Amino acid sequence: MSDRAPPPQSLLNSLPQRGELQRREPAPVHLWNPPLSGEMDMRIARDGTWYHEGEPIRRLALAQLFSTILRLDQDARYYLVTPVERWAIQVDDAPFIAVRLSVSGEGEQQQLLFHTSLEDEVPLDDEHPLRVELDPQSGEPSPYIRVRANLDALVSRTVFYELADLAVEAEVAGVQRIGVWSGGGFFPIDGAD
Repeated sequence: MSDRAPPPQSLLNSLPQRGELQRREPAPVHLWNPPLSGEMDMRIARDGTWYHEGEPIRRLALAQLFSTILRLDQDARYYLVTPVERWAIQVDDAPFIAVRLSVSGEGEQQQLLFHTSLEDEVPLDDEHPLRVELDPQSGEPSPYIRVRANLDALVSRTVFYELADLAVEAEVAGVQRIGVWSGGGFFPIDGAD
């Protein structure tokens, strides 16, 4: 019998087989610092679709699993990370997309909850802020909500229209802004930052 530990499994070979996948909490990828394993032919499109080798990943549970090991590093690149591997992947815009909005309460007591295409639920609050970037050429807004760590979800156009319907004026740092209340905080949506 050998005293040697078994070699670490490859990222793709260690994935559970069909039927074994369950929704999981994100892995502690911030604690892992393996060397770069290379580039994986994986891409997350602007509409939130995950692709592997040019084909869309059709199993929601598989995309959810990959999302639990996703990390954005200081080099502004996205990686799938395990304790022993780190694979670079391409992300067209943000790795998640917010496709639905739930609203409870009213006025300053209102709570907004965003739902992503991967079934994450993200409350709009100080830990999960909202920001709106304006395209310098067209002025078109691109709203984002923080999902976790430094990973964001692009807010879909439909959901942004819902936010606009909920918008009110409030004073922020002495300036009148247009935004929404959630979790006791006011979040501007006018892109005037």
